[in-house]
Amino acid sequence: MKHAVYKKKKIDLALLGREQYQFIYETGLRGEVTCEQCGEQVRLYLGIEQPPHFYHATIPHIRIECEGHEVTEIRSQTDMNTQEEYVERNGFRLPKSRNIQAQSHKNSMQWKNSISIELLPSFKKRVFTTMPDTSSYIQSLQERGITLDTHQWEAVTTTEGPLLILAGAGSGKTRVLTARTAYMIQEQQIDPGSIMLVTFTAKAAKEMKQRLLHYPFMSGAIIKKLIAGTFHSIFYKMIAHFQPQVWNMDRLLKWEWQKEQIVKEAGRELHLEEREFAYDQALQQISYWKNTLTGVRDVRPSSQWEEQVHYLYKHYEERKRKEKMFDFDDMLYGCYTMLKENPSLLARYQERLGYFLIDEFQDINKVQYEIMKMLSAESKNLCAVGDDDQSIYAFRGSDPSFILNFEHDFPGTKVVTLSENYRSAHNIVASANKVIAGNKERRNKKMFAQFDNNAYPIVFFPYDEEEEATMIVTDIKQKIQQGAHPSDFAILYRTHSASRAVFERLTQSNLPFTVEQDAESFYQRRMVRSMLAFLRLSINPNDTKAIQDLLMSLFLKQSALNDIKALSILNDVSLVEALKFLENLQPFQQKKLKKIVPLFASLQNLSPLTALETIEKDMGFDDFVKKRGNEGNIMEKGSDDVRDLKVVAKKFQTVTELLDHADHMTAMNKEMKQLSRQFHDSVQLSTIHRAKGLEYKHVYVLSCVDGGLPHDYALEAYRNEDEAPLEEERRLLYVAMTRAQQSLYLSVLETRRGKTAYPSRFIKPFLSKSLKRPVVTT
Repeated sequence: MKHAVYKKKKIDLALLGREQYQFIYETGLRGEVTCEQCGEQVRLYLGIEQPPHFYHATIPHIRIECEGHEVTEIRSQTDMNTQEEYVERNGFRLPKSRNIQAQSHKNSMQWKNSISIELLPSFKKRVFTTMPDTSSYIQSLQERGITLDTHQWEAVTTTEGPLLILAGAGSGKTRVLTARTAYMIQEQQIDPGSIMLVTFTAKAAKEMKQRLLHYPFMSGAIIKKLIAGTFHSIFYKMIAHFQPQVWNMDRLLKWEWQKEQIVKEAGRELHLEEREFAYDQALQQISYWKNTLTGVRDVRPSSQWEEQVHYLYKHYEERKRKEKMFDFDDMLYGCYTMLKENPSLLARYQERLGYFLIDEFQDINKVQYEIMKMLSAESKNLCAVGDDDQSIYAFRGSDPSFILNFEHDFPGTKVVTLSENYRSAHNIVASANKVIAGNKERRNKKMFAQFDNNAYPIVFFPYDEEEEATMIVTDIKQKIQQGAHPSDFAILYRTHSASRAVFERLTQSNLPFTVEQDAESFYQRRMVRSMLAFLRLSINPNDTKAIQDLLMSLFLKQSALNDIKALSILNDVSLVEALKFLENLQPFQQKKLKKIVPLFASLQNLSPLTALETIEKDMGFDDFVKKRGNEGNIMEKGSDDVRDLKVVAKKFQTVTELLDHADHMTAMNKEMKQLSRQFHDSVQLSTIHRAKGLEYKHVYVLSCVDGGLPHDYALEAYRNEDEAPLEEERRLLYVAMTRAQQSLYLSVLETRRGKTAYPSRFIKPFLSKSLKRPVVTT
């Protein structure tokens, strides 16, 4: 049905302003929208597979009868454009005395049907069998259900000399690594104690060992002889064996708070405010410098923030050295230094270790790379397994050039390409191929799917982040009703902040879902918390916690809190009023405080959106964002958080409602983290980085628009003639797409953070007129 009634006013979807769809959807959930024919409650369908329509949620059998009698007469455009009286409701301008169908502004966007990505190469299955070999080993593998295609078998049986295995997404690289290790031990009779098998996570190392037990003639005793584990675990054993007193685990800085404590000491010397300075980002930058072999003396700061972090870096290293402490990065850096400064020790390792296998080679950083080069310099038997198209950890020091330049660094390298994708359907693989082909700095290769389900990837066009979340949750519910399980689904995004709306919609849906343990609640982010503090103080001018959150946005030190409390008592005024009595401030600060204090009380009487705009423009928050909103984090700007909060604010009529919602969602974030450990069948919310190496039947990728994916920082770098960040963003989208097994959905927002959005340049070729066809036409 295209018509319904809300508060005795007719709704016509053909004329409804595009920005009002989400509002009508939510009022329908509250039972406030009714059928024009029978008067029963109806809801607005906002999903991916079909255009918007009203339906009977509780009495399905009425639907056909009502649709048959539905009034289809639509008023003329001339009638629509007549003068109206409007009232603001939930952030929307709705007609006061006429049908809700009238558009709120002349150029209101229209609904766009989802489209399927077509005109892709047709599917042709490529059949590869194992190399013709009648050995008992091959027969025993087949008996255990272990099969290898031609290229995989070539990688397994090439045991001597440098070998680069280009293992594309879903190509079975883990099977190849384990099969190669078993083959070397059983068929080549290589001493397992001379083999080093390196992974990036302890989970991956454990999985490798478990899989090896399934191979013929392998046992726990044999596997135990392998030098297998993560870079950190293996290199730590080496340095601990060399200097056990220096590298005693009791001296390890295990926790982030321990490291933050040290750098905050140095920060106080620079008069940095603890609640303002991004110490977590500073520690990440220090880690990056160490992993790229950039010592304290080698740093060349390029900004004031880097100068400050450089000072912290120097203090951090001096304090560790004085206290004889070390961190996880030191395990790598220390191993590199040990081998570099002790040639005889290096020679002993080179003599003992003859074969090296490295998983996820595209994620390797400089210090890891240099250590492996040293260890394998004599034997030359270095096997690197990776995919330059999946190199997405530049912020940790990884670099695809280690794969691109492998043959130069290791002369005589044999390259084996695993090009068969056993994970994803043909059209997913073909579309991912088209996306990644846009990168210039990559090895030329293409993946081929092993099956086709005749389902095309879908591009859908939500109005904004709120509607994006609604459409996805609706689609998931539909698929679950058709027999899917919650664990079949993953919703992937570029940064944690992009998950705010979908988290809230899932919370309302009662679907089980899992969030990452380090995913901070949107409402606890620094900028959001500060802005909400203004609103909290408008309701309770003596809210001590809010005053504390407010100080940094007023460019006041945290020590001012005690002064405010004292002035409040001495002058018998609220904490907000006490701001006017602060002394020893710059004249511009005193003038600003006297101006904004009277404005606090007025905020609670405004709509939430208007209140936030008042804080931003009239109370000086915009100045704070410009000066301090991006310190230490080029990925997540403070201005982005402000715009995100304004999108949320449109949903509420009062400031109190917005604050209650923020508090509820913060509590839900904590609760969901605790419950996530109990869920074995749940929808997965994840950043693309965290989803790497995983797979799901159905994948939704959020915000495929310029500024979202690719991220703003990459576009800015590109404008400054640096293409590397943009190419990594394209690899991120490739990784996200290749997580999907059966269906893939790409979201292209019409507006993002309140502004017009434009389709990601990575998927624009799919949106040309010749390539698109609506998913549905009814």
